[in-house]
Amino acid sequence: MPSTTEQTIYLSDYKEFSHFIDGVELTFQLSPTKTRVKSKIHFRPNPKAPEQAFFLHGEHLKLISAHIDGVKISPTLTETGLTAEVPTGPFIFEAEVEISPETNTALEGLYMSNGMYCTQCEAEGFRKITYYPDRPDVMATFKVRVESALPVLLSNGNPGTSDEGIAEWHDPWPKPAYLFALVAGDLIAHSDSFTTKSGKDVALNIYVRPGDEDKCAFGMGALKRSMTWDEDVYGREYDLDIFNIVAVDDFNMGAMENKGLNIFNSSCVLASPETSTDANFERIEGIIAHEYFHNWTGNRITCRDWFQLCLKEGLTVFRDQQFTSDMRSHAVKRIDDVITLRGRQFREDNGPLAHPVRPESFVEINNFYTATVYDKGAEVIGMLKRLVGDEDYKRALDLYFERHDGDAATIEDWLKVFEDTTGRDLTQFSKWYSQAGTPRLSVAGEFSDGTYILHFKQATPPTPGQPVKDPRVIPIAVGLLNPNGDEVRETCILEMTEAEQSFRFTGLSTKPIPSILRAFSAPVILERQSSTKERAFLLAHDTDPFNKWEAGRALAKETLVAMLTADAPVNSDFLDALAAVLRDENLDPAFQALALALPSQDDIAQTLFDAGVTPDPMAIYTALETLSQSIAQHLQDLLPRIYAANHVDGPFSSEAAPAGKRALQGAVLGLISRLDGGDQARAQYAAADNMTQQLQALACLLRIDRGQTELASFETQWAQDRLVMDKWFGLQSGLAAPQKAAAITETLTKHAAFDWKNPNRFRAALGGLTGNTAGFHAADGAGYKLVTDWLIKLDAANPQTTARMSTAFDSWRRYDASRQGQMIEQLKRIQATPNLSRDTHEMVTRILGSDA
Repeated sequence: MPSTTEQTIYLSDYKEFSHFIDGVELTFQLSPTKTRVKSKIHFRPNPKAPEQAFFLHGEHLKLISAHIDGVKISPTLTETGLTAEVPTGPFIFEAEVEISPETNTALEGLYMSNGMYCTQCEAEGFRKITYYPDRPDVMATFKVRVESALPVLLSNGNPGTSDEGIAEWHDPWPKPAYLFALVAGDLIAHSDSFTTKSGKDVALNIYVRPGDEDKCAFGMGALKRSMTWDEDVYGREYDLDIFNIVAVDDFNMGAMENKGLNIFNSSCVLASPETSTDANFERIEGIIAHEYFHNWTGNRITCRDWFQLCLKEGLTVFRDQQFTSDMRSHAVKRIDDVITLRGRQFREDNGPLAHPVRPESFVEINNFYTATVYDKGAEVIGMLKRLVGDEDYKRALDLYFERHDGDAATIEDWLKVFEDTTGRDLTQFSKWYSQAGTPRLSVAGEFSDGTYILHFKQATPPTPGQPVKDPRVIPIAVGLLNPNGDEVRETCILEMTEAEQSFRFTGLSTKPIPSILRAFSAPVILERQSSTKERAFLLAHDTDPFNKWEAGRALAKETLVAMLTADAPVNSDFLDALAAVLRDENLDPAFQALALALPSQDDIAQTLFDAGVTPDPMAIYTALETLSQSIAQHLQDLLPRIYAANHVDGPFSSEAAPAGKRALQGAVLGLISRLDGGDQARAQYAAADNMTQQLQALACLLRIDRGQTELASFETQWAQDRLVMDKWFGLQSGLAAPQKAAAITETLTKHAAFDWKNPNRFRAALGGLTGNTAGFHAADGAGYKLVTDWLIKLDAANPQTTARMSTAFDSWRRYDASRQGQMIEQLKRIQATPNLSRDTHEMVTRILGSDA
């Protein structure tokens, strides 16, 4: 059972806090186990708030003293906070508390990481620092004084007085407590500057621990590109004198947008060609942009309550997607985003953890930092932009920033600016925020006398708590092609609002081939009967890059499903279509690499389950191996030429063009390795002067059950680099043959470098196993038991990471009775753990559902 009583919080119960705050003064006297925090908070009654007791959140705090207007008080203390009798007018509340950062392994509030003091306050971590109304709609300016012998003392805002052992900071912009930040440590700054369009000079720093200073240049460049882009595209300038980033090894998330002091997981900011892959570079650039963009969409305009989380996260994810598309490739970025959406969010929508983009209730808000809130939230923004057009989107955003700067806003506020700008009624569109589940969009076409009609039907399956769904507004991007490959109707947006709706295209000379849902214009599952020949045609001729890729993906899934359900041979049309894609020198190599990538094991399992077939993880793994071998053999004459043609000469560059060539070369190397036993991969490993090619080669060898020599060499070379060693752990558990995966992972957990309290290392080893679908779901249940053992151990130290990783079990309903029984057994074992955290208890209970 959970250690504290679970209380469900409902959106409908929202009420304003009893007071406003006119200013906050904090003093930190840092000590590993006895940090003193002194607070001085200026309260003023909120005349709009309903009558309520004065309550301040506080958890794991030792109260030393409390005063109101200088008079000592004895407040009532509970596990969750403090209540007190307060004056009817304005007053000053002062408190002194003691906390222990060194023993704070949950990594929420103020904690220590390798001798560095660090905070993480989103969503509800500030209550572990001092007594405060820890909710996003209570905003105030902060003055902070930090006292410590450590050389670098940082907090939010602009720097004030600084002396030996003392640093003062002032943030002039009102903010909620979740955006508070403090860092103190022995750090080195990589410094630069940026001049805004209005001429304001901003000092920029990336703080790292000694030894990492040579891995900051790319992150600094990404930050400056983000600042320029936000000015050019959204008209948003930075608003403080300084912008600091700090790299921290022990961090539950990717990064945090604290005002003026962004705290980053080291893996999301440190980069060099020798230690980082092309994927790392792109991810770092996107995360830096995301956190910087939060300065306006999250900080200057924040959330009224945590139910509105998608307001800041969905919009900011959409903005970082736009940024990456502009920096790199719009087509490739869109495909990457959809792969992620289908792999994470569609899975969420199709299982026991399904919830709306804006949920109606929660027990633990940390459990709602989900793919639905982030990724589907971004898709909803994208749909809105497609429906209103670029110009009205820009006008609406300008109005949003003008109207709500300094506000704690809601989804209703967000939609209202679009209604006021465009005159549209967005009542039906708002269902995207309130209804869970992925709509199924079925379509059939008919042609007669020069008229082509597309008949659409939409339906959304039941999800927990929502058995019946209303029709949604679905923007469907459609183009039509002639049988010779010419486009006879350019892309247009069909706006579907009914459960069933038809659209006509007239004046056509021949029956067209439709290209439907171009650029993946809505997060739906498209169901349409089409022939293998038609999909091969679209793969060869579609002018929309996403649908061109999608046709190949559909061919691959069709081939694999036929192999698994009808013992069919590999589809030769699919193999020929892949050859045509590789031969097309006009295609972006990054796109060609994506076209060669087969659907994941998890994707095929869900596809079979949706079709009423119980998936067999080992059979899926075998089918994918067979298909990969067939592709390699079919393309064997072409592969050496493509591999050689995509060699990149000269110094390493992380830009899109050379990265795309390396991606294609790596995809081709994987196929070559199946033919030559890994000879080419060994040669690439030996010659590699960058992590992308070194890791590519090692992965190719591991996939064919080779590379033990290289694996040992890699460990020796990189034993002192903790981020590269995360890759070493993850590769082994993630790519191990299914029958060996659990045993290999268990061996990794006994390795001297396995630090289970470090989220990155834990996710690398155990997350690698859960991502190895056939290995995790091995029939003997060894994977289930190993992961459960470690989740139970981790929960006592870090509930947040435990709860998130427990989602590995959320697909239990897909599988056969034996696997279902084993997974239910392990989930119930977690559920029965004494003093289980509220985070994990809620998540496991939701996963089990009522039918377990």
